[in-house]
Amino acid sequence: MLNRRNMLRGLMMATAGACGGGFLPGQALAAAAAASGGPKRIIFFLQNQGFDPKTCVPAGMASSGSLAKVQLPEPIRPLERFKERLHIISGLHGKHTSPSHSAFFGALGGYRGGDGVPPSGATIDYELSRALPETLLPHLCIGMDSIENMQTKPTVATLSASGAGQPIFMHSNPNHLYQMLYGGIAEGSIRQQHEARSQVMDRIEWLAEVKGQQLPVDEQRRYGQYVNGFKDANGLRDRLSAVSEHLKKFAPKVDDRYANPEFETDWHDRLLDLGISAVTSGVTNTLTIGSGRGEIFGAWKGLGVDEQGHNLGHMDQPDNPIWVKIRQYNSRMLVRIMEALENTPEGNGSMMDSTLIVYTSNNADKQHTSGANWPVMLLGNCGGIFKSGCFTQLDGTRPINALYTTLLRAAGQSVDCFNMSDHMAKQFDSSTGPLREVLA
Repeated sequence: MLNRRNMLRGLMMATAGACGGGFLPGQALAAAAAASGGPKRIIFFLQNQGFDPKTCVPAGMASSGSLAKVQLPEPIRPLERFKERLHIISGLHGKHTSPSHSAFFGALGGYRGGDGVPPSGATIDYELSRALPETLLPHLCIGMDSIENMQTKPTVATLSASGAGQPIFMHSNPNHLYQMLYGGIAEGSIRQQHEARSQVMDRIEWLAEVKGQQLPVDEQRRYGQYVNGFKDANGLRDRLSAVSEHLKKFAPKVDDRYANPEFETDWHDRLLDLGISAVTSGVTNTLTIGSGRGEIFGAWKGLGVDEQGHNLGHMDQPDNPIWVKIRQYNSRMLVRIMEALENTPEGNGSMMDSTLIVYTSNNADKQHTSGANWPVMLLGNCGGIFKSGCFTQLDGTRPINALYTTLLRAAGQSVDCFNMSDHMAKQFDSSTGPLREVLA
């Protein structure tokens, strides 16, 4: 893999040649590596409050089989025209994550999670971001919630982590995220705010580093993480500035719903636009979307849903008009992602040809669950590596960790397990290695 310094140098010297077809050099690397197989980017979409299998498994399908001659259930019907690329999986488990209201970091970490419990290891999205072809921003997380929560807490960390005790924050205010990604190419007040914030951030980084040198050695080590956070943010700004002309092709148009949303779904849609643009422009190779931000909250008043937050988790999902609206909204978002990727050339095809989308919940099948069934939908087959156009019913003896091991294997990592010790595996996994039912 290229290191970031070499990548930035390549970007600055060869942007015009490498980007002639609309790609960053990172995308060109991904396209050139396509012959080796495997995904070049992965998108995780987690809806809170659980994912009842009855809302995704076609009626009458009690065992594994093809989706070709069945109709998808109403909640995921917007995916009907993409069902040849869809793989519905029921029967994985996450009992060891203790999900209850949410597994929090444990949902993508495959370990015990809980409210206020720090991550005990890196999550699968972060590990994949390191295994996939390198990009300017390896991992982007966006979180959707009620408008009040997104305004008062524009960032929150509950789902992704780069290591034990190292959470990754989700962006929930599209104005802030737009400024981070595209402030350098914006005009008017957005550009002025970006430049002012850049000056402040540079100053804070310098002050933090100077002050940190005066601390005892042990405190310096801890304080160093704080300083590195500013260095990473400032470094990203510089890297994005180096490819500003390319980014102009992908930056979403700023409309009134950024500053004056009528409903929270206005911001949900703006956040999705920004996430899609970061993927299609080649800025990132891993996108994590947290609808409900990995907790028990969330609101969808823009869909005509008055209920919000914890109450939604205490409603049965099958045949519930409220949950049909929410799940169909999710499904339309998945369609938007796939259409954008299909319309972006890569190699001899499109970006969707080498992208995998993982849709599930941070809370297994329902609220107050034991985690005995953790349904998952996969979209995309990455050139035939993953099975698609089918439903797979597992026996409930393999954990979500086995799926994550499979994803790492597909990304070229030689691993037999993910975040699971031998002792844990003996208790919670009936086999070893990847989930063979997922691979073609």
